Amino acid sequence: MTNRKLIRPEMTDVKGTSGRGVRRKNAPPEQTNAEEFYYLKQMAAKTPMVVILVDGEELRGWIEWYDKGAIKLNRNHGPNLLIPKHSIRYMFKEEELKKRGRRSSTTP
Repeated sequence: MTNRKLIRPEMTDVKGTSGRGVRRKNAPPEQTNAEEFYYLKQMAAKTPMVVILVDGEELRGWIEWYDKGAIKLNRNHGPNLLIPKHSIRYMFKEEELKKRGRRSSTTP
């Protein structure tokens, strides 16, 4: 009798054939294009917006265009502005301000 070695198959081969391989979820995409969709929607409708800057200043107007680092805000009263995105704290539709005003005036 001769000595025999036990040969074990590679684990990658076993995973591929058994159907029980561990599947990992793909990482979420780095960009969802939500920002792009939001800006395009507001630009197309020329939605009046309120932009609050980091220093607390409030600007009103509509977004004409945007790029990776800035937005252009057109205004009826005053010059049009090119605003760097890093200086924007947040922004919202002007109609939200009117809705909030109505709620606070009707509640005691």
